Amino acid sequence: MRADVHVTNVAASYYQSYSVVGLLAVVGVLFVAVAFGAGRLLRPVVPTPEKLLTYECGVDPVGEGWAHTQVRYYVYAFLYVIFAVDSIFLFPWATVFAAPGYGAATLVEMFIFLGFLAVGLLYAYKKGVLTWT
Repeated sequence: MRADVHVTNVAASYYQSYSVVGLLAVVGVLFVAVAFGAGRLLRPVVPTPEKLLTYECGVDPVGEGWAHTQVRYYVYAFLYVIFAVDSIFLFPWATVFAAPGYGAATLVEMFIFLGFLAVGLLYAYKKGVLTWT
């Protein structure tokens, strides 16, 4: 009988902590909904043809709204993200490398890691991804 009371207390405490999180989520959603509703009710709505035009950097739109985007910009951004994320792995390696007894093993692992990066960069270069034309 005593174990059942303990289990019940643990379960009640468990659900009580989640009820606080749920209540906070409901309050947050209500706060956003009230803010958007108040903004919709209080703003003036006077549509004019000038207001309905597409606006970009103070220049009137000319031509179609559809424009082709070069894929190479995304490739450069993707390569940057890859090398930025890979550089993040250098910091934990440096801390382990400084620890006594791990120097040679971590040095070999880092050169293997940098070798994979070099192979990927060489592959991108051979495919012509890095040429800016």
